[in-house]
Amino acid sequence: MPDRRRRTVRDLRRANRSVLLRRLYFDGPLSRQDLARETGLSPASVSNVVGELIEAGLVVEAGSVESDGGRPRVLLKTAAGFGHLIGVDVGETRVMVELFDLELTQLAKADLPLGDGGHDERAVVRHILDGLPAVIDGASVDPATIIGVGVGVPGVIEHRVTGGGTEAVVHCQTIGWDGVPLERMLRAGTGLPLFVDNGATALGQAEMWFGAGRGHRNAVVALIGSGVGSAVMIDGSPYRGAAGSAGEWGHTTSQVGGVPCRCGSRGCLEAYVGAAALLERYRAAGGPAGADEEAGLAGLLDDPSPAAADLRADVAEHLGAGVADLVNLFSPEKIIIGGWAGLLVGGRMLGDIVAATARYALRQPFAQTSIELCHLGPEAVAVGAATLPLAHLLDSGGEPATAPAPAPAAPPAQPLAGRVARSEYINGTRGRPSGSR
Repeated sequence: MPDRRRRTVRDLRRANRSVLLRRLYFDGPLSRQDLARETGLSPASVSNVVGELIEAGLVVEAGSVESDGGRPRVLLKTAAGFGHLIGVDVGETRVMVELFDLELTQLAKADLPLGDGGHDERAVVRHILDGLPAVIDGASVDPATIIGVGVGVPGVIEHRVTGGGTEAVVHCQTIGWDGVPLERMLRAGTGLPLFVDNGATALGQAEMWFGAGRGHRNAVVALIGSGVGSAVMIDGSPYRGAAGSAGEWGHTTSQVGGVPCRCGSRGCLEAYVGAAALLERYRAAGGPAGADEEAGLAGLLDDPSPAAADLRADVAEHLGAGVADLVNLFSPEKIIIGGWAGLLVGGRMLGDIVAATARYALRQPFAQTSIELCHLGPEAVAVGAATLPLAHLLDSGGEPATAPAPAPAAPPAQPLAGRVARSEYINGTRGRPSGSR
């Protein structure tokens, strides 16, 4: 019984810290009086918890405001310099590793093309492990200040129970991963806390917190790059389904018996609107060969030829029909189109996509849904990945994550050629979008 009482008190204290820390992080600066009014906690509880957060270095004073007839009220905010977050985007052609402060201002970035190694899991692990010291050293950051490393990957993320807790295992047919123990492989090369999730889900969390989804509870965030995925956000949280595979929008059927998809099925939406498949169709229609995906897609969007115009119209129709499926299934407040290809296509063709959606969607839910582009830019998956350790920090009330002991299996000892293609120090090139706090 005494142990139970102590756990209850500890849990209550942690919950109060989390409530106040979240409120300050997303809505600060706020005064102690604001916090008591907005959270329902007593002024004494607020004062005690805020004192703890200030002592821990998580919260700092941010000036004061006049009060009605009393002493000025001291404003509080989270401390951007308390620690650092790393976000990793395992994409189709490269691994992007980015370092942020606590307010998600980007401090450094390493861009590592996958090259001939492709998505061999050992090559991907080596790229990630090379990128971590590249950004930490590039920004002259003490590794002890790293709160955690978030990794966004394609496919289904299974969190298997192990003797030491859980570990993330990745299943992704499109890149040939079948039960890859990615977290275990990374642990063998770093002692930093790791958080692995689907890249679209990570993007969805970032857009709901800081981007186009801010202030909404129900949305679908579509990620369109070489492949296609989505994050279904219900009541502010990602819907994962029974097996963690919910949101594989790219592998819903766009045309029965249609063109082959790289997942092994036929007629998937990804086979019509994903950049890799789209550029194959463009080349078959006479488009230039040899360009990288981003240049090739930009060329298709600018190409005045009738063949390119027909292909663009086909893409808008398939994408609109796919978005209509999301409207009809989930009736979200918003559908947010992101990913580098989604932003390129949507930036030029959003009106056509919305018009096609209207033709396929039920009228009433379509009228309640807005469709717009991601606010966080083409590198939003790395931002989203960085929110994974950030979420742990906020949920725990500021308690640090602990990294499990390294697993015995190690990644390959031989380093890859051209370990870091580009590592750069960036002074504040990204923070929360204007007005997002």
